[in-house]
Amino acid sequence: MRYYLGLDNGGTTTKAALYDEKGNEVGFASVETRMLTPKPGFTERDMDEMWEANCAVIREVLEKTGIDASHVRAVAICGHGKGLYLWGKNNRPVRNGIISTDNRAWEYMVKWREDGTEKKAFELTCQHVMACQPVALLAWLKDHEPEIMDNIKYIFEAKDYVRFRLTGEAYAEMTDFSGTNLVNLHTRQYDPRILELFGLSELMDALPPLRLSTDICGTVCAEAAMKTGLREGTPVAGGMFDIDACALAAHVADEDHVCMIAGTWSINEFIRKTPVLDGTVMMNSLFCIPEYYLIEECSPTSAGNNEWFVQTLMPEFIREEKRAGRSPWQEIDKMVESIAPSEFCPIFLPFLMASNVHPNAKGSFVGMSSYHTRAHLLRSVFEGIAFSHRYHYEKLRKCMERDPKSIRLAGGAARSKVWTQIFADVMKCPVETVAVRETGALGSAIAAAVAVGDYANINEALDAMSRLAPAVMPNPDNFEVYDKKYELYCKTIDALDSVWDSYQALIDRASKG
Repeated sequence: MRYYLGLDNGGTTTKAALYDEKGNEVGFASVETRMLTPKPGFTERDMDEMWEANCAVIREVLEKTGIDASHVRAVAICGHGKGLYLWGKNNRPVRNGIISTDNRAWEYMVKWREDGTEKKAFELTCQHVMACQPVALLAWLKDHEPEIMDNIKYIFEAKDYVRFRLTGEAYAEMTDFSGTNLVNLHTRQYDPRILELFGLSELMDALPPLRLSTDICGTVCAEAAMKTGLREGTPVAGGMFDIDACALAAHVADEDHVCMIAGTWSINEFIRKTPVLDGTVMMNSLFCIPEYYLIEECSPTSAGNNEWFVQTLMPEFIREEKRAGRSPWQEIDKMVESIAPSEFCPIFLPFLMASNVHPNAKGSFVGMSSYHTRAHLLRSVFEGIAFSHRYHYEKLRKCMERDPKSIRLAGGAARSKVWTQIFADVMKCPVETVAVRETGALGSAIAAAVAVGDYANINEALDAMSRLAPAVMPNPDNFEVYDKKYELYCKTIDALDSVWDSYQALIDRASKG
């Protein structure tokens, strides 16, 4: 039997899963990874700790399954996009890695929009600037930590850094780097004009060579073999941006479906053979099937808000449910389901980490009354996150040539029946989920199988390794109530638009002491 190892480096969790050639998961391991928040709006991680977490989950999977490492045909890695991971000329991490939820560089994004820099860059990169992209973070570091700039040897995205530690070879994989504002999407190459626009010309030599998802980008080196239990010389594929991996696992290989990923980020995407160049969507990037572009609307406004709410405001509930031998998340689903869609719940703005409407908008409940219970607030969170996805989805619909046949849902929401139904009703579209636990790791494993030639191409691998669960159909009885709630959600956003800069001013003053 042939096996493929997929690694998934998310914002707060590192996962490894082993799959056979039919896409069956034969082993899984995960570990929580610390998110460091040195200041409000800053989210970082220790890069050595991150590498050790990957080594730990690989070892655990191999130990749990008892599968000899010689049967692992190849490895591929996915990870969160955007953010920044810098490797130094002293062969050490330059500083902590920066996670994609980081908002420290928000002022650069605003400045570049106002002075025309973003418009000029869009002509080359086909994407708007985000505060969490490497260009904005590098500009911030140049101004605030100038002492580190001369030590930068390689600029990595999350999974490219892990692959570098696994192989000792530095490459930048295309799906990830095409979403960084560092790549000319027309030529599919780096372009010195882009770096010049952002004032980063001196970093051109720090950009690693570009490779595709299914390219072999080195083999497991001796040091990594000792730390992971993998066989030295095992091929390592380029891998991909985690939103490509999830779309791939959800069998998004044509223009008939939209993929939504409800994780830390609200990812909403579809593929087409030409980019959207009128500026109406946030991102165009290159998909892992090379003839397609990935058209993306996104923000860090999704299921991570629910996790924060439960972990921070309901810790005793989590403890009690676990002590009783029950799944806290299943009990939360029951609480949400106990509140009818027609019942008024507060409007929840899922902006705890960042926003898709104003650079300084904050997470909020609006409209709370004394009769509201935990169950009402939980339903508010579920609905508010779905509304944030709809906010992006409506932008995508305007540039799609036809209505989607279905939405393919991945991430935390896809593991909840009640939440999946909310998505179907809010979007008025059938929702399909993948019959696998870890879509990011499966998408990576598919790339690994193609990279070593066990399947001729991605489509052939998909047919063998990806399976969908039956669709959840939208309930027309709920359309009107959700339309009214979504209208109120948008009105609430508009009404609060003028206050967020004042909030940020108070936060900045407090952080300065």
